[in-house]
Amino acid sequence: MEQIAGLIAEFGLLAVFVNVLLDEGGLPLPASPLLAVAGALAFAGHVSLPLVIVAAVAGSFVADNLWYWTARARGRGVLALLCKLSLSPDSCVRQTETVFARVGPAALLFAKFAPGLGNITVAMSGITRVRLAVFLPLELLGATIYLSVPVLLGWLFHDAVDSVLTTLTQLGEYGLLLIVSVLAAWLVLRWWERRAFIRQLRMDRITVEELAALMADETSRPVILDVRSAAARADGGVIPGAIAAHPEDIDALKDHDRDAEIIIYCACPNEATAALAAKHLRRAGFRRIRPLLGGIEAWAKAGFTLELPM
Repeated sequence: MEQIAGLIAEFGLLAVFVNVLLDEGGLPLPASPLLAVAGALAFAGHVSLPLVIVAAVAGSFVADNLWYWTARARGRGVLALLCKLSLSPDSCVRQTETVFARVGPAALLFAKFAPGLGNITVAMSGITRVRLAVFLPLELLGATIYLSVPVLLGWLFHDAVDSVLTTLTQLGEYGLLLIVSVLAAWLVLRWWERRAFIRQLRMDRITVEELAALMADETSRPVILDVRSAAARADGGVIPGAIAAHPEDIDALKDHDRDAEIIIYCACPNEATAALAAKHLRRAGFRRIRPLLGGIEAWAKAGFTLELPM
């Protein structure tokens, strides 16, 4: 315990800063365990509790501002990058856009508590060009609330944390191996959950070239559904002729033949939202449904036309 306390007392604030920076930057390196340890050591007087929180918030501040300015520069293209970095299902993009559309920048106060939503909310602030005078106070307050929780839990339950640290110290190299093994198991579990989610949604996809060919053929023109948020459609445009629809909304197709060719697209690289919408349509009796491979990003990259929504 004393050795660990000495290390954290010497490098702890930097370690807290770097861990939070990497975690909030998008890497799957949870900062909560280290923050809880730092909170317990603050109770013992090895480090300052306020400084631990300041170091953690500073790491979050740097990471969030990197995402904010990247999103301002790249627009909605940054959402695809966040989906690739995150171990959360890609449907988090649609969920976050919905929440952000309802409550606006105030979502920064609580978004970090939901896995996968924090960085996307920050990115949405950049995409929608939320003013710095609004973004910075809300980001700082939200980060302070979120990061203070594990620190204060470690402070309150210092005896339990102390017991764990003492046991790991006694185990020596085996204790370090145990920590690494637990972290590796957590990463594997999150990765497996993501892959299982994507496999669950497996169905035939249509490529952008195939869709363009269908649209060019007057005898086989498909019904195209855009299941992105209204803000995404307004900012980035839509595939010509696309109908706006919520992933669970079949009213947009109530007058269509159940044998109609239906193409669904969203903004996610793995088409998670589109695939979920396809499942709802299948349950409603539609038979010929295919998500667009790569979503609207693939369509735009291929150089095909986009139009402003009606």
